[in-house]
Amino acid sequence: MTPLKQYNTTGLLLGTLFFAASLTPTLLPRGELVQGIITGLSLSAGYLLGFALHRLWLWLELPVLSGRSRLVSQWVAAGLFGLIAISFLWQATEWQNQVRSLMGMEEDARIRSLWIGLIAIPLFLLLKTASYWLRRAFMLIPHWSLRLVPRRISYLGGILVAFILFWLVIDGIVFAYLLRTVDRSYQQVDALIEPTTEQPTDPSLTGSAESLLAWDSLGRQGRRFVINGLEAEALAPFSDQYQAPVRVYAGLNSAATHAERAQLALQELLRVDAFERSVLALITPTGTGWIDPAAMHTLEALFHGDVASVAVQYSYLSSPLALMTESEYGAEQARATFEVIYGHWRSLPVTERPALYLHGLSLGALNSDRSFDLFDIIDDPFHGALWSGPPFRTDTWRTATHRRDRGSPAWLPRFRAGQVIRFGNQDGGWDDFEQPWGSFRIGILQYASDPITLFDPSVLYREPDWMQGERAFDVSPELRWIPVVTFLQLGADMATGASPRGYGHDYSGADYLDAWYALTEPEGWTDESYAALRAYFAERY
Repeated sequence: MTPLKQYNTTGLLLGTLFFAASLTPTLLPRGELVQGIITGLSLSAGYLLGFALHRLWLWLELPVLSGRSRLVSQWVAAGLFGLIAISFLWQATEWQNQVRSLMGMEEDARIRSLWIGLIAIPLFLLLKTASYWLRRAFMLIPHWSLRLVPRRISYLGGILVAFILFWLVIDGIVFAYLLRTVDRSYQQVDALIEPTTEQPTDPSLTGSAESLLAWDSLGRQGRRFVINGLEAEALAPFSDQYQAPVRVYAGLNSAATHAERAQLALQELLRVDAFERSVLALITPTGTGWIDPAAMHTLEALFHGDVASVAVQYSYLSSPLALMTESEYGAEQARATFEVIYGHWRSLPVTERPALYLHGLSLGALNSDRSFDLFDIIDDPFHGALWSGPPFRTDTWRTATHRRDRGSPAWLPRFRAGQVIRFGNQDGGWDDFEQPWGSFRIGILQYASDPITLFDPSVLYREPDWMQGERAFDVSPELRWIPVVTFLQLGADMATGASPRGYGHDYSGADYLDAWYALTEPEGWTDESYAALRAYFAERY
């Protein structure tokens, strides 16, 4: 029996097109392993879609090839597969180097074509085999139930069981349970690991002997955050009045519940007189609990260290993993923390309380956005928020992007003349407005090459707005939307993509500085002194 008879011709042809399309560039450069997996998944998706179309053709009782004609068509399909695959594999390195060049990276001269094929083809064969046995397994359900119920009810029951299992996975129930189980495991492991950094002796630092938060309860990211503020010597060329900033962090192991962790953070802020500083930053960390040093160092430098910042951890998991499987992950802790901190802040006299700003990166931006309700703060709003790389599920980002002013691109929208919400990127964009920025301000720092922000499940079947019209300077002109394939490519960019500072999801210190400067308007900086400070952060981060 000819091996080709085991494969569907329509599936092979459509799978070949998906295979080839997966090699075209998207937002971030990819290595052989990731590209091979994407290509294998694309080939499998194309084959499955082609197989389904062929089945539909047969169900409609339309004419089909048979005998020798069918065999010839299979060999033609195999030949086309080979020619198209080789042609696109040959160009894969050039396309990846084009993306690397846009981001100022060195070209990768390696021949990746062979490795991509060696990963993609076995993955396709594995998935095809798995789908065969999965289909056989589902067929057993009506086979067993035929002994008890009529045939039609038996087949209907099998379909319903398959649908319910599929929905449990897609709806996030299974993934959410697994996420929380893994998260609790990491939390327990973190509690057992001895800190690798020494406990601070300064009583004003969180985690010291005098602190309300135990040093070993802060977690790895929390310990790094509280001790890694910029030293006065580093900023001596820019400020002769720099003071040590206040940093408070409550880890997952600091208390048992969201409310208890939030209350501990507030009490620690009161202990170190944080509300007497000029600025108070309420930070929602990323899924792992990490806070980008560039984000806080730049704000602290602009105000000569007269800044207090506070964060409460809610997870140990990476942001892309939590984002794709559990949309509400971390929102409960963000809300509890905001309610406690904001509640105390608004109880203070207006003339004596610090300027309050929210901040979050990635999943932290999403949960920061969900931490407050506009109707709860409208009579006494805080000063604003800076969200960097907000994920596609961020409500404020989605609203402003979808309702952007006519003529502005989706990768850098303008919303209602910038009176409340403004977007910025590597080229600034914060002050390019005729109307003044209002007293309540939301700044969104995003790059056009950031897949965390620009990915959306609808790209599976619809071309996104940011691919239409003028392209940003850091996005390849060769990028094209292909149904299903682009979804897989952007998903891989989001989960595994890496880029240099200032591109993708890695935000530079200079861009953070510009964003904070426009948002907070600190006093005392001349054009010359600000330019020198910006050059310092551009080199450091």
